[in-house]
Amino acid sequence: MLHILPPTLRGILASTLLGANIAFWAALLFLLTLIKLLLPVQRIRLALGRALAWIGEGWISCNKAWMDMVQRTRWHVSGGERLRKDASYLITSNHQSWVDILVLQYQLNRRIPLMRFFLKKELLFVPVMGLAWWALDFPFMKRYSKAYLAKHPEKRGKDLETTRKACAKFRQIPVAITNFLEGTRFTQAGHDAQQSPFRHLLKPRAGGIAFVIDAMGEQLKTLVNVTIHYPDGRPSFWDLLCGRMKQVVVRLEEIQIPRQFLGRNYEQDAQYRAEFQRWVNQLWEGKDALLAQLHQQFPASRKA
Repeated sequence: MLHILPPTLRGILASTLLGANIAFWAALLFLLTLIKLLLPVQRIRLALGRALAWIGEGWISCNKAWMDMVQRTRWHVSGGERLRKDASYLITSNHQSWVDILVLQYQLNRRIPLMRFFLKKELLFVPVMGLAWWALDFPFMKRYSKAYLAKHPEKRGKDLETTRKACAKFRQIPVAITNFLEGTRFTQAGHDAQQSPFRHLLKPRAGGIAFVIDAMGEQLKTLVNVTIHYPDGRPSFWDLLCGRMKQVVVRLEEIQIPRQFLGRNYEQDAQYRAEFQRWVNQLWEGKDALLAQLHQQFPASRKA
């Protein structure tokens, strides 16, 4: 509908729709969260938790609606035919732009449980959205650097303990935990600085998903390995709002998490750590090869 308008006007209208969407769903979310806090009965809390997840899915569906209104994106998607809403998943993807999150939600919403991302604790203080993520039970983590741990050894293991506590509330429900293995968005400068051995990817940080697998145990059996390619270059969030995202390629691969990884301790078991890092690097080698293929298969759109 809005795709016939000039890009800047589309961006302004899409921003307005996005803001209205946030205000509407956040109000419902905060109301139910308040009721959940005031009624600490387990059965009621579980029912309200399902209602909150439904609100989250409705929020994402409305995001999909305005995305469709501002642009006619061509989606090239394959894989994921066996995904179910009643199963738990660990999801990872290459990371190029903030738009990746909306791409994942666009393709996976209501096909799997509500996607929850591990977030830095500082994001809890983002106006409105920080409280919304908290209300939707997004796990917040405070990671410590090696330099910090060297000075404060008493903090060693606290990040894993925090992960376990964050994941404990998902024990009774299907869940989809999402983690970007690269840890940050791909840039050529970042790629060069870390001397990544991959052409299209930063080095993967295996510890993040190892902690999740350790914390969730038998509940997580499947990794959804997502590969995203933007033939016309990495879009910014403003590009998305302005309807400049002409085509997106998404590949979904379901991989069984090796059973020998369950019940192990990534921090304390050196042999397991080496095995896990080798497994993750193999995933990344395959993803890098796939991205090289997708760059050839899906060239940039012709400019009008």
